Amino acid sequence: MALRLPFDLSAFRHLPSRVACVVECGVVMKVMITGITGGQGRRLARNLLARRKGYRIVGVDREKWEGRPREVKMVVADVRKKKFEDVIRRERPEAIVHLASIRHFHAHPAIRHEVNVNGTRRLIEFAVAHGVKQVVIVSSSYVYGALPENPYYMDESFPLSVSRTYPEVRDLAEMDMTASAFLWRYPEVLISVLRPVNVLGYHVHSAISGYLRRNRVPILLGFDPMMQFIHEDDFAEAIALVLEHDTRGVFNVTGPGAVPLRVAIEEVGGTPLPLPDEIARPVIGGLFRWGLYPLPPGAIDFIKYQCTLDGSRLRSATGFEPRFGLPETFATVRN
Repeated sequence: MALRLPFDLSAFRHLPSRVACVVECGVVMKVMITGITGGQGRRLARNLLARRKGYRIVGVDREKWEGRPREVKMVVADVRKKKFEDVIRRERPEAIVHLASIRHFHAHPAIRHEVNVNGTRRLIEFAVAHGVKQVVIVSSSYVYGALPENPYYMDESFPLSVSRTYPEVRDLAEMDMTASAFLWRYPEVLISVLRPVNVLGYHVHSAISGYLRRNRVPILLGFDPMMQFIHEDDFAEAIALVLEHDTRGVFNVTGPGAVPLRVAIEEVGGTPLPLPDEIARPVIGGLFRWGLYPLPPGAIDFIKYQCTLDGSRLRSATGFEPRFGLPETFATVRN
């Protein structure tokens, strides 16, 4: 007796082969998420579990995710240690999403480099050695740098120049370039490098959200650069689509549009405080060194010059479109 499905499969013929097979064959994809206890890792895990496509999630972090969904298997491990390779060997994931990089500035630069650069290199090497089919590395829009000669929108071919003016995040640019080099070295693995614009959300604790959250927000006198933001749930959706569409390459991830910095500050509920550059840099630098301000001195150029990205390549590859507008995205900062 033929099995009759409760829906018409013809509606899914336009989907990529992997997605269509999931609906038709009931295939389940095993995804390992490093850094899963962070806000973005949790949002991604919940996004994948809520999708029509079947997923089995293995989370890896240095601490447990208390209260995690029962469908998520948790493994405590450090990406810098030998045990991490044992986890990949034992779990045999089809895909790895790497979110275990250090983004805050409390860690020593040597530790940031070890985790972000060497940790990413080892992760990809382990993935290749143990037959992982797909690896997603999360980088940042900051790798392009904020420079006066930047064009209005930069695509993925634009050089990574952040080291020139923002040495505190040099390791992120090295991590990005390391992952990009593996694209050509291991063509049998689907490696994607994602460069998201500023991610805001209820679960995101970043330098830019800390900056915007203040009542009086310093800006540079005479400058009002265009800024881009994306909601944390939209970024999780972008990662999920990259997994489902078998993408390979480097992709900018952009939100619903760009706004002047002053507008972003006022939308969040703050008041812009214009300061001359020659005053803002030493004051903010001193406060940062004392742990009293979230932005390091190198970040000041990002509130002076624009660093806006073209996200059309990701849209063409996956059909990604942000669901949350800027008002909804800004609302997450104060709440």
